[in-house]
Amino acid sequence: MTMHTAPPPSTAQTALSTGSQDAAESVIAALRTVYDPEIPVNVYDLGLIYRIAHQGGGAIEIDMTLTAPGCPVASEIVRMVEDAVQTVDGVASVKVTLVFEPPWDKSRMSEETALELGLL
Repeated sequence: MTMHTAPPPSTAQTALSTGSQDAAESVIAALRTVYDPEIPVNVYDLGLIYRIAHQGGGAIEIDMTLTAPGCPVASEIVRMVEDAVQTVDGVASVKVTLVFEPPWDKSRMSEETALELGLL
């Protein structure tokens, strides 16, 4: 697990920077199987995934954040993301980097998630 800061795109802009649309959809589907332990929503729709990049040769890089920097299960969530994406056909390696700038806020959630949580 690596930590650094990088400006993330909005959830709607998050996609594989190279690679096929099918590959992007498969990685996103895998991310949607990982749930935040405190909020019953997956990490993708919660807006925790800031960047997904295909680096060639099946290498995937993901920048993600947490709802709070002091999250006691940070390493567990990172491991769950790595494990989920590793199951996607064609993925050879996964590197997840935790970023905290800009900080996560509820505006990063998908509209469906905000509605489900009663925030709209």
